[in-house]
Amino acid sequence: MTKLAHNLYKAEQVREMDNYAINKLGISGTVLMERAGSAAFDVLRKHWPEAKSISIVCGSGNNAGDGYVVARLAKEAGMEVQVLQIGDSSRMKGDALAAAQRLQSVGIDTTEFTVPKCQQADVVIDALLGTGLSREVSDEYYTVIKAINACGKPILALDIPSGLNANTGTAESIAVKANVTVTFIGNKQGLFSGDAWDYCGTHIFESLSVPTEVYEQTTCGVEQINYEKLKHILKPRALNSHKGHNGHVLIIGGEAGFTGAARMAGEAAARVGAGLVSIATRKEHAAGMNASRPELMVHGIDSEKEFHILAERVNVIAIGPGLGQSEWAKQLLGFALDSGLPMIVDADALNLLSAEPKKRDNWVLTPHGGEAARLLGKSTQETEENRFATVRTLQNEFGGVVILKGPGSLVCSHDEPMFLCTDGNPGMSSGGMGDVLTGVVAGLAAQGLGLLDAASLGVSLHGAAGDGAAKAAGQRGLLASDLMSWVRRLANP
Repeated sequence: MTKLAHNLYKAEQVREMDNYAINKLGISGTVLMERAGSAAFDVLRKHWPEAKSISIVCGSGNNAGDGYVVARLAKEAGMEVQVLQIGDSSRMKGDALAAAQRLQSVGIDTTEFTVPKCQQADVVIDALLGTGLSREVSDEYYTVIKAINACGKPILALDIPSGLNANTGTAESIAVKANVTVTFIGNKQGLFSGDAWDYCGTHIFESLSVPTEVYEQTTCGVEQINYEKLKHILKPRALNSHKGHNGHVLIIGGEAGFTGAARMAGEAAARVGAGLVSIATRKEHAAGMNASRPELMVHGIDSEKEFHILAERVNVIAIGPGLGQSEWAKQLLGFALDSGLPMIVDADALNLLSAEPKKRDNWVLTPHGGEAARLLGKSTQETEENRFATVRTLQNEFGGVVILKGPGSLVCSHDEPMFLCTDGNPGMSSGGMGDVLTGVVAGLAAQGLGLLDAASLGVSLHGAAGDGAAKAAGQRGLLASDLMSWVRRLANP
């Protein structure tokens, strides 16, 4: 994947790039529209080579113009083509109007949308609304999108599935569920966040051969990352290394009923390469936890003196897995904060932090949407509606590095750009996955990686481990502990 394909932009940024190419570089809008339609037609032929007929559902903007070009090319290739028009075509202007006139020149007339017409084709092409949508779709478009989704035919979306917000990935009341989405000039960030994962299908990026100068005029706010891109961060170990060279992680957690969370975080830190891993937990849980994984050094802690004796020997603290919100938990969180050590903060430690917010530079916060909502005093729906804004607000208010977990996990520091991880799968929606991530990030940080590198590589390695485990035995039934062997494997590229 090229760097241009890795970069993600807001819809307005892509429009600015489009305008720059037209007004500053002299590439006509007609040429860009022809390139877009040609690229989309190539995608159509590649993914559905046996298709003999298409229905192109068009609105009245430039997205429709792209659709008209596809229709003309398909007709010239001998396919059966029908263009189903929605909305007031008399409002059409500029390049889209010119494309409509060229369409008529090859004998294709637009016709009114009906469900039977939509169902007649081998493939349906969505050229309805494009990237400009920022509100709920109108009743007329709602009915059409519902019919497209129910037609039972493969769907190719041009630029973005209609009804999806290009900046947030939120489905505005309803959106087209595409099998393939081909997007032009710049990858829109909303294609990789929130609801978008259920609507876009396969992502395909087409730059339309615009010069690199176009991209140099715009700052990329979000960059895609994955394990393959970041694994170079993991360097070979020195031949004379010993455990002390590879860092010491302290995991704090393991309240009654949740000892497994701290245990899995501890093993994940060890599997990713930390030289030593200690766990601070309830005294009554220490022996049992140690027996299940003897390499972990498990300590029963309930006093500040005991904590400080332990903390003197560690490089990084991970707090939260199975911590609970008791007085014991609050006390241990206070000890950890006072230590000044780098911290990975997860689960109940985040919930405790929401009651007494603090800001610091040397920590990584790892909330999911619900925990983010508590930290910001909002509803989960509000935090998930625009995950990009949520993670940026969290970083501004709490400092350090923030990982907003979920499909397309985001990693945000005070610098631009933020990162969006494309590794991971729905099978990872099960208990304990976040505990493993906490351990992975802590283990990488203990080995000397900066917190941003540890967070970015940690999220990617964790997601790739989940993908490996899912590929081996399926997504449904995937357990957090199934990732351990994959974490070790991927920690040794």
